[in-house]
Amino acid sequence: MTQERQNEAEARIRAAMQQLLAGPVPDGLKCDVKSLCTLAGVPRAPLYRAYPHLKAEFDRQRTAAQVAGHRPDPRLAQIERLKAEVASLRERLARRDTEVGDLQNFRAQALSRLAAQHDEITALRRELASTTETRVRVLPSR
Repeated sequence: MTQERQNEAEARIRAAMQQLLAGPVPDGLKCDVKSLCTLAGVPRAPLYRAYPHLKAEFDRQRTAAQVAGHRPDPRLAQIERLKAEVASLRERLARRDTEVGDLQNFRAQALSRLAAQHDEITALRRELASTTETRVRVLPSR
C-alpha cells in the first residue's frame, strides 16, 4: 500500500470515528468497529493489521464517552431510557393493582353494609306495618 493510500485510508477512518462518536449514528449502524470499517470503507482485517493505533484510539474515545454519560449511539441511550420507563410503569402498575384491590374490598364492604341496612329497613317496615295493623284493630269504632 502506498503512503498516499495509507494516509487517505487513515483520514477516512478518523472521519468515520468522529462521525460515530459525535452522533447520531447512521441508520443500520452501531458505534462499533464493524460500523467504523463500513463508514471508512476499510475492511476489518487491515484496520487490525495496519491501523491498530486507530482502533485502540476509537475504543478509548468510545469508552470515555460512555463513562462521561455521552451515548454516541442513540439506540443505546434509547434502550436505557426505555428500561427506566418500563421500571417506572411497572411501579405504577403495582400501585394501581394495590389501589384496585383496596377499592374492590371497599366495594364488597359497602355492598354488605347496604344489604344489612336493606334487611334492617325491611324488618322495621314489617314491624311498623304489624304495629299499625294492631293499632287499627285495637282502636274502638265510633
